[in-house]
Amino acid sequence: MDQVKFRQMKDGDKEDYAFLDDLEREYCQGTADRLLDALEQLDKSLSGYQVTRLGHSVQSATRAWFDGADTDWIVGALLHDIGDIYAPQNHDEYAATILKPFLREQVTWCVRTHGDFQLVYFGEHVGADPDKREAHRGSIYFDDCAEFCERWDQSSFDPDYPSKPLGFFADMVREVFDRPAYDPAVLQPGARVPLTNGALAETRKA
Repeated sequence: MDQVKFRQMKDGDKEDYAFLDDLEREYCQGTADRLLDALEQLDKSLSGYQVTRLGHSVQSATRAWFDGADTDWIVGALLHDIGDIYAPQNHDEYAATILKPFLREQVTWCVRTHGDFQLVYFGEHVGADPDKREAHRGSIYFDDCAEFCERWDQSSFDPDYPSKPLGFFADMVREVFDRPAYDPAVLQPGARVPLTNGALAETRKA
């Protein structure tokens, strides 16, 4: 069977949908590598900074790595701006939607809202509300996102920072997207894991 028999979904039978399900499962297995390819495309994204958007992404992830962060935080830092390619007006929501089935809720929440939190650094200069993050003040993850932005996002525009190459993070991305989608043991609603781990950071010193 090379194609389904139907031309309208309502006409499909069990054989058709079993065939499609197999193809979808196979396709999903390539998600991590497609995202790694997409990160390369960030070099063609927004310009004007002293680093490219890819450079910003790997620098953010590298800072997380050296802070002793766990895999969820590192992959979240790496992919937090992936939406810049196709959704520059809501890049944070776009990235969070990609990550939501596979990362801890805490990390996805921070990725989804980091655009509002980042405004504290430059909102006043572009006619935006620098206090927009206050709308999220009631969240248990508020302080986590503030720290995410301070430690890894706003600080990662330094062309002299010794960032790891994208390939360094490839297996971490594959590990995350190999997880069962929406597994409660992965999502851990309400759980808070520190962004930093001093003991682990010591073992990761350059």
